[in-house]
Amino acid sequence: MIVVTRLNGPQFGVNPDLLQRIDSAPDTILTLIDGTKYIVEESMSEVIELVNEHRSQLLARAHDIQLFAPPSVELVRDVPGDVDDDEDDDAPLAPPVQLHPRTR
Repeated sequence: MIVVTRLNGPQFGVNPDLLQRIDSAPDTILTLIDGTKYIVEESMSEVIELVNEHRSQLLARAHDIQLFAPPSVELVRDVPGDVDDDEDDDAPLAPPVQLHPRTR
């Protein structure tokens, strides 16, 4: 969320992913994708800077999570040696199972 200020004073948060357009005529008007409009004290360039800062923080956090998060799956590697992985290839298959149609 980015925090902006209404013309009459109180601050509120806006999801920057829902911003469709920012107009400056002369007040700054935020138009959301659902058509909702908010008039805010911040200039257009300030709102754009808030959105860019928000997105850069998200990207930095995602990068940190990838770097420092422990792997959720234990990686298994082949161990070199004389183990024959093809032993099971010659084993006979289990006998087929006879299927019967369902009766009601």
